[in-house]
Amino acid sequence: MVAPTDSSTLISLQGLRKSYNIGLPSEAEVLHGLDLRVGRGEFVALMGPSGSGKSTLLNILGLLEPMTSGSYQLQGEEVRGLDDAGLTLRRRSALGFVFQFHHLLPAFTALENVTLPSLMRDGQVSAKQRDYAREMLAEVGLAQAENKRPGELSGGMQQRVAIARAVVLNPPLVLADEPTGNLDQASSAEVFKLLRRLHSERGTSFIVVTHDARLAARCDRLVELVDGRIARDGAVAAVA
Repeated sequence: MVAPTDSSTLISLQGLRKSYNIGLPSEAEVLHGLDLRVGRGEFVALMGPSGSGKSTLLNILGLLEPMTSGSYQLQGEEVRGLDDAGLTLRRRSALGFVFQFHHLLPAFTALENVTLPSLMRDGQVSAKQRDYAREMLAEVGLAQAENKRPGELSGGMQQRVAIARAVVLNPPLVLADEPTGNLDQASSAEVFKLLRRLHSERGTSFIVVTHDARLAARCDRLVELVDGRIARDGAVAAVA
């Protein structure tokens, strides 16, 4: 059983279960009583075969779909039972997202895409927020690309814009779902190096879903799901 949370804990799951088609003949439980804790400043790889429940778990952690039963505390607050407005506020204040496909708005410039979280949170973008978004683009190596639209950027550059967008509000935790899965090997290495640098410099926690064992080996901790259960959890060197 996961111990009670403290100030160093970002995520604490106890007995988390997720079922689909509840009450129907096709009802199926895909997550079976998970206990998991992720602390501040951790860089965690989440691995497992297709159908193991990785995407479902990430969606629950990202407050994008509800659990069926169990407890999920985010920064010490129980999120089960929050209404849509409460979930939205928690997502905006605590979480950043990076996906396999960058999901940039094609009609927006790189700078406008990075300011989008501020626009969604506040209804407008201040000059200070715009300047900070420029700083973030510079931090990911795209200072000269702020006025370019996604279609004018390479895949690796698009993903770096998406990473800048994910961290522009300084969330304590970034959830990354196969962030290098759509990139060539060189771009993949570049993007992963950027994630590690942001982790090191900012203390941001990352949970990275990946099928790439080479990338997982460069994380600090590995959590492996098999058939909806945690099969392994520990320091990469210890579980390799």
